[in-house]
Amino acid sequence: MDEYMNEQEQWDFVRNWVRQNGIWLVAGVALAAAGLWGWRAWQARQEASLLAASDQYEQLVTAFGKNDRATVVALADKLLVEHPRTGYADQAQMAAARLQLENNELPAALERLQKVGSATADPELALLVRLRVARIQIEQHQADAALATLSAVEPGAFAGRFAEVRGDALFAKGDHAGALKAYREAQAAQAAPAGAGAGDLLALKINELTRS
Repeated sequence: MDEYMNEQEQWDFVRNWVRQNGIWLVAGVALAAAGLWGWRAWQARQEASLLAASDQYEQLVTAFGKNDRATVVALADKLLVEHPRTGYADQAQMAAARLQLENNELPAALERLQKVGSATADPELALLVRLRVARIQIEQHQADAALATLSAVEPGAFAGRFAEVRGDALFAKGDHAGALKAYREAQAAQAAPAGAGAGDLLALKINELTRS
């Protein structure tokens, strides 16, 4: 506004500007209010979705504790459909796959794990999935497939566990020298908190191969 306008001229200028632009001011306020309402509604939907996912996961954990495979699988499938981008869905798939493995349903468990591995946004979970996939492939007498599964990524902190499963795959192929080398790499890596039992088992594998 021109600083040399008198008071009446300034008032007339403002009044005319409001007449010309008032509708856009109202529209701007309305859009801002709608945006705020939309954001809050989105937040409410997200919170409700997470609460529902949490409730379903708690039901799954209870069923898992009872070794109720059918209920665990059903709830895992439901979580995957209704809440696919949550950690609850990933962990539910892992639980369902474990029970399927314990019931000797190897193909079903393998398919479920592979889906988790390709969809999860958690890099550590993806590595853990690869380990389990490789173990199933070894059980299915697919040692070469297991080696391909393990070599497709950098194992990072899981290097020791990857090396041990690679040794299992090589042993299954009859490559005892390669298996021994991999087991020793696993023993040296000590990358994951495998626990004393796993360490004892690894030492036993090495001892058996060094005797032969």
